[in-house]
Amino acid sequence: MGKNIYVGNLSFKVSDAELEQMFSPFGEVTSAKVITDRESGQSRGVGFVEMSDSSSADAAINSMNGKEVDGRALKVNEAEARSTGGGGGRGRGGYGGG
Repeated sequence: MGKNIYVGNLSFKVSDAELEQMFSPFGEVTSAKVITDRESGQSRGVGFVEMSDSSSADAAINSMNGKEVDGRALKVNEAEARSTGGGGGRGRGGYGGG
């Protein structure tokens, strides 16, 4: 089974293809996505990589965490599973004022 990897502190210049190239030496990358701002399209400096098997992903995490790319030390770890519930942590309804 595959594993999702969180990659933080990316240079704002890194593209999806470049992110995939960073991780492909460790095994098959099934997807690589740099997160961008919805309005401006500018990179947010984070991305997610999905690798086809967990041992390759673990090797990538161990090798890439702290590695300097474009003058920035990457923060790489296993991505937390997305919650399936809604809400996003904010209260519902009203203005929330007292």
